[in-house]
Amino acid sequence: MAEATQTTPATTPSRGRPKTRVGIVTSNKMQKTVVVTVSRRAAHPKYGKILSMREKYKAHVEDHDYPAKITINEGDRVRIAETRPGSKDKRWRVVEVLEKTKNV
Repeated sequence: MAEATQTTPATTPSRGRPKTRVGIVTSNKMQKTVVVTVSRRAAHPKYGKILSMREKYKAHVEDHDYPAKITINEGDRVRIAETRPGSKDKRWRVVEVLEKTKNV
């Protein structure tokens, strides 16, 4: 009868660094969530023309409560980082506010 051998990994693999993006807050009308638009410029794969592309991300903000306590306003420049899924669409969190907008 063969004995069962247990193999334990010598080192556990590290998770690495999460992806980060910098963008502008376009909506803050949800509780604990903001919508961040990230713009980038890239060359077209076939024709080489430089295109402006943008992507919207929903990001989690713990201390943001829309009607009562607004901590991040529309137009703020923020850094977001990848995280585990918080809901169906929410896979990012706000790490820091880089620049506050001037509300008139």
